[in-house]
Parts: sequence; structure tokens; C-alpha cells
Amino acid sequence: MTQTPPLDPDVADQAPTGPAMTSYDAHHIVTYIRLLQAEGEGADWREVARIVLRIDPDREPDRARNAYQSHLSRAKWMTEKGRLLRSAGSN
Repeated sequence: MTQTPPLDPDVADQAPTGPAMTSYDAHHIVTYIRLLQAEGEGADWREVARIVLRIDPDREPDRARNAYQSHLSRAKWMTEKGRLLRSAGSN
């Protein structure tokens, strides 16, 4: 039985970079979708880091920017490989 991913999981400072979907990726499907939606809407990365990743870019600008960029990059990788849409849609 497939479990529903958490809606607001804690995020690491860096998203995975390997060539295979990880358990971290599976737990962060909703995070990846939210990042992709925000980018599509033209949202400011600082607002996205604050709301989606829960990292304050005013207090930790480098950490927030790096986490945002690595997670957005991973979200794009997931969609390019077709894994994100299949994983998000399968129950």
C-alpha cells in the first residue's frame, strides 16, 4: 500500500542529486510540486523559501537560496524523468 506523502515535511539543506528517486524524494513530492507551481506563477524565490521550505531568507540567505535552488532543480529532474507525475498520481 502506498502512503500519502506528508504535506509539509522538513527539508534538508540540499535535495538529493543521484540518478534514482530516493525515499527523501518520495516524502517531498508535495514540496516539489509546490516549488514548480510557485516558479510557474513567477513567485519570488525568497517568499517560496520562507513558505514552502520554511527557511527565513533574511536570517539565512545563503542556506535559503541553496535549499531553494537544489530542491527546485530536483523537482525539475523528477518531472523530466516522468517520475514526479507518476508518483503524485498513483495511489
